[in-house]
Amino acid sequence: MMKQCLAIGLCLLAFSASAQTDIWRSDSLQEVVVTGTGTQHLLKDAPVQTEVISHRQLQQYAGRSIEDILSGLTASFAFNENDMGSHLQMNGLGNSYVLILVDGRRLHGDNGGENDLSLIDPSNIEKIEIVKGASSALYGSDAIAGVINIITKKHKEKGFMFENTSRFGSYGDIRQHNGISLNIGKLSSYTNFQLQHSDGWQNTSEEAPSQTEYHITDSRNKTTNRHTNWQLAEHLTYQLTPQIELYADGSIYWKRIYRPCGHHPGVDIKTYDLQYDNASLSAGGKWYVGGDRRQESGERNVITLDIDWKKHAYNYVYTDTTLTDGYVNGHFTNYYPYFPGDKELQSDQRLTNISLKGVFTLPYEQRLSAGFDYRYDWLKAPMRVKGGKATDNTEALYVQDELGLLNPLYITAGLRLTRNEGFGFRLTPKISAMLKLGSLRLRATWSQGYKTPTPKELHYQYIRNMNGVYLYLGNTDLKAQYSNYFGASAEYTIGNLTMTVAPYYNKVNDMITLVTIPTKEAPGDLVIQYDPIRVRQYQNMEDAKTFGVDFTIRYQTKEWTAGGSYSYLDTRAHQYDSENETMQEVIIDGMAHHKANVYVTWNHDFSRYYHLGVGIYGRMSSKRYYQIDGDGKGYQLWRLSTSHQFGKNYRLEAGIDNIFNYVDRTPHGLHLGTTTPGTTVFASLTIRFNKGKKLSNKYKSNLNSKDNEEN
Repeated sequence: MMKQCLAIGLCLLAFSASAQTDIWRSDSLQEVVVTGTGTQHLLKDAPVQTEVISHRQLQQYAGRSIEDILSGLTASFAFNENDMGSHLQMNGLGNSYVLILVDGRRLHGDNGGENDLSLIDPSNIEKIEIVKGASSALYGSDAIAGVINIITKKHKEKGFMFENTSRFGSYGDIRQHNGISLNIGKLSSYTNFQLQHSDGWQNTSEEAPSQTEYHITDSRNKTTNRHTNWQLAEHLTYQLTPQIELYADGSIYWKRIYRPCGHHPGVDIKTYDLQYDNASLSAGGKWYVGGDRRQESGERNVITLDIDWKKHAYNYVYTDTTLTDGYVNGHFTNYYPYFPGDKELQSDQRLTNISLKGVFTLPYEQRLSAGFDYRYDWLKAPMRVKGGKATDNTEALYVQDELGLLNPLYITAGLRLTRNEGFGFRLTPKISAMLKLGSLRLRATWSQGYKTPTPKELHYQYIRNMNGVYLYLGNTDLKAQYSNYFGASAEYTIGNLTMTVAPYYNKVNDMITLVTIPTKEAPGDLVIQYDPIRVRQYQNMEDAKTFGVDFTIRYQTKEWTAGGSYSYLDTRAHQYDSENETMQEVIIDGMAHHKANVYVTWNHDFSRYYHLGVGIYGRMSSKRYYQIDGDGKGYQLWRLSTSHQFGKNYRLEAGIDNIFNYVDRTPHGLHLGTTTPGTTVFASLTIRFNKGKKLSNKYKSNLNSKDNEEN
């Protein structure tokens, strides 16, 4: 597998050159992006390297989830999906170092450090923008590895619009999307409903021999459990004046994961399902100072205010009589009974975020951004936090200047001052430069990242039963993390061929990770209570670094597109071993040296009423390394996707995933390379109905341009 990935990488290297690509449109470099600077730029002129997955690409690939889309269309990502969510890794760093935004606003909620990405409806995505490297100067905490901005569709048709997408696939996979748009006068409304379901599957019935007392080959544990989730969201916009726009939105979300009970000694016997109850409320507005939304973007000065409140609650729903012990309402108790149907709160995370930002055009080809952020985190976890609750609050001021006076050299510089209640003040700078030389774009970035420990990392504690007790502990002695990121890129286009290369180096100081510690170092009362066979605790590493290079290549004609991407990654970290009193070099969990994606697509208009698209996609990964519980196997997966557009209002998508039926049958309890069940098929139908006059192309273009800015 490593040889195959290297061969692909060498082929791409032969063409080399940057990290900005949208692989579908002939005018892809005219794509408008906002995430790198928080302001609007053409992709080809963006001073901060940005990767775009366009709407056309999303439609052609027809991914079932965000995890499927990102891992299938870019080589920089890897996922481990389980009941707790999706463990994302981006260029060597995991979830807690990747900031995920939806329309520029933070996605909230994690379980065990893993995001629940099913909060995002794939059918309502317009495009995805990806910025790699530390972006704390602009976005604050969690942006050490990079930023993923999910930009949703903007429904600007006048009158009434209804759309429905129904997708069905193997193993009872159901994806339902319904949207209703209403635009009357100054008021716009969009209501979105999504439903997701899977029956789950079992790739092996064997438990890992190293983790059980017996050799178990008939376990009931599944690779992916049956689950159902739904979400209802509403977004309202009111155009108070030509200069002032107000908005309000909210959502509710529910998810249930059905877990089979084990039936052997030593197996992690599950007597409960998992249930998530989420909610969100947001409000804010934009004021176009000295103009209105219809002006060209370069002429607009805008002030924005966003107020967000989000709740993410995680519960056990018991399916059998169970005696538990732990902290209940802040007090330790032994053998507390739960009965079938009882619900027990594990954690309730709530986030309040207030952001005030202004973007102003200055003389001498400058654009100034400045703002204030306030964040308040509240955690309630009666069974997992001593005392039952924990809080954290952070304030920040930031400023950014974009200077185009030195054409063809463009410079962007930013600085953020952060104050955290537990860790004091910290300055995080960033500077990026772009040099335009005809068809060649050269970019370079130096930036610092900063991240304080989360309430969970500081205070959480929980147990896991697997042939004995595994005890997991927070650590109130943790230090804040900071990083230095260096990145460069070169992009060159010649005719129909676009080539990119982007090396990077990211050093993280005091990186927080789970490490195994001697039992004697755990709190004495917990050791006596649980008698654990292994204790793991959040601790700071001495240092950690990731470095590598990303390559992309694309060749495009009117109907054919072919290309791919390759990512080489290496990591180094040092951790003090207190038991042996030595400094040891360790890996960052989940690292794979080689990952790659390749694709070939064909699109043809047979008439004004029928368009056919066909795509072949392949993704590969070498072995993924972990400190405990084995390594994940390397793999390669191939996919066939077809799309059929009938007029403007009907679209059919169908395809086969994992054509060659690869299945990772690693026993339960060890790390997997991929959780795919083998060859699967899928089909979806989209129906759209619109009654009302459409906006003119010019006005619609201005609206879309405006909506993208400041996301």
